[in-house]
Amino acid sequence: MSFKVLAMVLTAALLHAFWNLLSKKTNGRIPFVWLMYIASSLLYLPILLYSLNQGETLISQPILWLSITSAILHIGYFLVLQKGYRSSDLSIVYPLARGTGPLFSCMAAILFLSEPLKSKASLGLALILAGVLVITGISFSRKNNSKVLSGVFWGILTGLFIALYTFNDALAIKSFTISPIVLTFVSNVFCTFLLLPFAISEMREVKQEINTHKWSILAIGLMSPAAYILVLEALKYAPLTVVAPARETSILFGVFMGAGILKERDGRRRLVASVLILAGIVLLSLN
Repeated sequence: MSFKVLAMVLTAALLHAFWNLLSKKTNGRIPFVWLMYIASSLLYLPILLYSLNQGETLISQPILWLSITSAILHIGYFLVLQKGYRSSDLSIVYPLARGTGPLFSCMAAILFLSEPLKSKASLGLALILAGVLVITGISFSRKNNSKVLSGVFWGILTGLFIALYTFNDALAIKSFTISPIVLTFVSNVFCTFLLLPFAISEMREVKQEINTHKWSILAIGLMSPAAYILVLEALKYAPLTVVAPARETSILFGVFMGAGILKERDGRRRLVASVLILAGIVLLSLN
């Protein structure tokens, strides 16, 4: 991996962890997610126009269908992620979400593509599962087990959506050479329209979100696409098996933020679990 690619991926990881910190603080629902997509579309419109002026294509059949599927999967991802943050800690949901995405991808390749389960992959899977067990820290004497289990459930479900949209968008970039900015922008526009009926029915909460979280909405609208576009750009110069593990260093950033900024408990144990998960992802990439 070149320094350029590494810099893009690590910057993406830091941005990703930081916008998740902001997202955790908002506890947003559909109106928040809808406003975030509107903000993102407006903020990235000038960059899109510049890309079109440089010769990028905005409308084609692959862009249409892959953007629609990306939009549906990203909506599911954001709504499930926000539900997880309302139910549990950042330092539980975030590393599980980021760690189980590669886990699901590897399992799908083994089960449906008949790829062999090699020793490195076996160890990688074992480390990820060990990290999941460590991060839960379930104890019959503790009163917050339900909160931990809820975080585990929503974190793993978020990881499933990550695996699905990563495959969809990697296909768009690598197989159909769709521009990352075009894919992201068109997907965000589709997300805005798909969520519009739900947002209209909750206009009181929409106004409340604007009054309470307008700066967080703008920041996430800027940083979330930026983090993802950097990863998609990196995929032009390096394979997914190299980019994906480096990207997941965001797991460590997320746990540090949960423990240091949000003062979540069990920070040391969750950091150990995150290191196990990250090591497992690296081994999966070497398979």
